Amino acid sequence: MNAVDILKYGHQTFLNSIDGLPEGDWHTPGVCGVWSVRDIIAHLASYEQVLFEVLNSLLGDSPTPTLDKFGELGVQFNDVEVEARRDRAVGDVLAEYQDAHSQTLALLAKIPAEVRRQNGTLPWYGPDYDLDDFIVYTFYGHKREHSAQIGVFRDQLAGVEALGQAASGQER
Repeated sequence: MNAVDILKYGHQTFLNSIDGLPEGDWHTPGVCGVWSVRDIIAHLASYEQVLFEVLNSLLGDSPTPTLDKFGELGVQFNDVEVEARRDRAVGDVLAEYQDAHSQTLALLAKIPAEVRRQNGTLPWYGPDYDLDDFIVYTFYGHKREHSAQIGVFRDQLAGVEALGQAASGQER
């Protein structure tokens, strides 16, 4: 497996899912539970920071405040991190996500494949798993899932728009 490619594919899938989304739809709740598309971006930005800290910690001794919070808060981590970005503009949150993604790619390239494939490298993740597993399940699969949710949301928006056009006699 090529973990760099896996990260790139997950990232591109996510960017494709939000491409061309009208500005008025970024804050509409209900895309994933109560979250909007903007909230999903905030959520993924926090996960990118977690991965950055995981990779940085494998390259040397460095602080991991987001990773620590991820471990301490469990499922509450998601809502805490989304709420922490609540007042930020969509463009700023998206830029944070993209910047962290670029940094993770640069760090991942510095970690030898044999280290990425060594079971137990992330003891808190489980002794039978390696960094590549963590990347596939927690990042690639995660982004694909949220991309699909955004796709369903966009399909629902298109359906509502079509119904509105039909009701107003605009559809032919």
